[in-house]
Amino acid sequence: MALISIERSSPLPVDEVWRRLTRWERHAAHVPLTAITVTTPPPTGLGTVFVARTGLGPVGFDDPMEVVRWEPPTPGGTGRCRLEKHGTLVLGWAEIEVGAHGAGSRVTWREELRVRGLPRLFDGLTARSGRLMFGRAITGLLAEA
Repeated sequence: MALISIERSSPLPVDEVWRRLTRWERHAAHVPLTAITVTTPPPTGLGTVFVARTGLGPVGFDDPMEVVRWEPPTPGGTGRCRLEKHGTLVLGWAEIEVGAHGAGSRVTWREELRVRGLPRLFDGLTARSGRLMFGRAITGLLAEA
């Protein structure tokens, strides 16, 4: 499995960063050829399920995920969320942590990613691609107006 770790700082308050990063549908605006559908009723929390559909027309794949840890930030505290990937092609997990950093916030995104059938030889390429894609998404979500 490819291990990914991304950190970003933001001048935004912790609550706002948490809100932006956990609006799952908004991630699609920053990941090419991807649409995200939340399949459980709001609000987001433990047990929320959503599907990232990546592809062009009928050619693509689904990446279903479930929120298995949901700890929104408390005043002065750190928020943590863990997603488990339940797809037939993409497997692994992602953890999002948001905490105070100076006058703003710090985001730490960790992910373990495996593409079924892809030999471990490609873990480095998978990790680099994941860092680029998820880093772009985080940066975009933090920059949204």
